[in-house]
Amino acid sequence: MSDDMISSVVREIGTILESARNRVAVQVNAELLNTYWNIGRIIAEYEQTLPGRADYGKQTLKELSRVLTDDFGKGFSVSNLQFMRRFYQTYQIQQTVSVKLSWSHYCELMSITDSRRRGFYEKECERSGWSVRELKRQIESSLFERLLLSDGQANQEKVLSLAAKGQEIAVPADIIKDPYVFEFLGIPENKPVMENDLEKALVRQIEDFLLELGRGFMFVGTQQRVTLNNTHYYVDMVFYNKELHAYVLIELKTVKLMPEAVGQLNMYLNYYAAEINEPSDNPPIGIILCTDKNNVTAEYALGGLSNHIFASTYTYIMPEKEQLIAKVEAVLERWEKKDNESTD
Repeated sequence: MSDDMISSVVREIGTILESARNRVAVQVNAELLNTYWNIGRIIAEYEQTLPGRADYGKQTLKELSRVLTDDFGKGFSVSNLQFMRRFYQTYQIQQTVSVKLSWSHYCELMSITDSRRRGFYEKECERSGWSVRELKRQIESSLFERLLLSDGQANQEKVLSLAAKGQEIAVPADIIKDPYVFEFLGIPENKPVMENDLEKALVRQIEDFLLELGRGFMFVGTQQRVTLNNTHYYVDMVFYNKELHAYVLIELKTVKLMPEAVGQLNMYLNYYAAEINEPSDNPPIGIILCTDKNNVTAEYALGGLSNHIFASTYTYIMPEKEQLIAKVEAVLERWEKKDNESTD
């Protein structure tokens, strides 16, 4: 048997083995979630029968942890049993538990008390295939709040939509965040950075950058040449979004938004629409990432354009989560107050 034939056989066997391992992993995960859910159910139902449930419950968990560890080995610490009980209490309808997520995913999700926020991260984690590390990063960077506030003001319809469906990507504006968070670069907040250095840093951390950009993004390249009248221009970064079927051109600015940056990006979009797009592609999208954008300047610079151009800010540190959450909660409180008044 020739080397080529052996390589072909090995690849075919490897494909079968990988598929089998994946199926086994899915089945094991499903059984683990089912087991932990039922353990949580038994503990929660038993505690309901105890007088002075809080005090008795603590002692019961300690004793239960000791006996289960003696009988079945590791994995039954008091904290794990508390997670199992919370797992059942949070997902009392077992069918709502997704076997696409691991126990570690659910331990992170259960740290979110607000059901709407938790529902969003749950849907996005499932649809985007986030690892546990990626899920933690998206929670810590307040992705839910940033998406809600990216178009200026959160509203109750968008809150409910995100909670029920995750991020819906149907129009170019759906992929925009404000601000973008580049904490993964490890750059101090006030350190001056050249645009070329920022671009190189993002390329070195391209997986983290793609995670921040969101679902459906594929990296095409940097400094993509655009030639007009024998003059060469270069687009900082080019991506393709599979969900929108469109090229996404990103210009990096280490200063505030300037109107001339909009004109330059508009020229690039016209070129891509005429020279690069395939018939099946939608019109290209442009994003200017800058350190600051004056709303009035942005309104006049971006208004009236036939191309889709957006300006967003970025930061090197995690946003003030409490402030973002407070803004969203204020919207929800006004909505719930108005809803209660209408039913009185």
